[in-house]
Amino acid sequence: MAYKIAILVGSLRKDSLNRRVARSICAIRGDNLDCSMIEIGDLPLYNQDLDTNPPEQWVRFRDQVKPADGVLFVSPEYNRGIPGVLKNAIDVGSRPYGQSVFDKKPAAIVTASPGSIGGFGSNHQIRQACVFLNMPVMQQPEAYLGHVSDDSFDESGCLKEGPLKELVVKLAHAFHDWVDMIHRSRAALAEDAAHSSQSAAKAKEHA
Repeated sequence: MAYKIAILVGSLRKDSLNRRVARSICAIRGDNLDCSMIEIGDLPLYNQDLDTNPPEQWVRFRDQVKPADGVLFVSPEYNRGIPGVLKNAIDVGSRPYGQSVFDKKPAAIVTASPGSIGGFGSNHQIRQACVFLNMPVMQQPEAYLGHVSDDSFDESGCLKEGPLKELVVKLAHAFHDWVDMIHRSRAALAEDAAHSSQSAAKAKEHA
């Protein structure tokens, strides 16, 4: 079974380096990760006053993320932090309070940059938000992809052979295994809880 993955890219640029990195991850694990790019550029800024009558774009975004088995954040770093468009998408998806579409979904964070630190600041701000969103985030391998440029990709938009692609391949496999482990663990815990309830009920009958 292929896990459904919602991908949120923190850049609106058509030929964004991060968008191409996201596509490469999906291509690598296309057999096990059913990836969908969720567009976020048209989302009106989050305003709690609109919660009772949300804009159509908010509804569409929430409906697209909600059925996903996991979420992959792929983003650049703007001014040592998370791009505003991505932060707005996180805010829109997390509200109204108690109805977050992100709750409990396994996640991974990948940041890519032409610079040497690979979007470190953005990566950790996204990670901080995920903690509050109750999303189990893959810890290793860490994904700060530095020195990424147009030359890193072939004509089809996928990563060329080399150290960068080798790291992304490792990331893609690790993310699949992370999502799989989270969902299998929850299923096992639910099964154990059901068995315990049945055993307790039978013991009560024979008491």
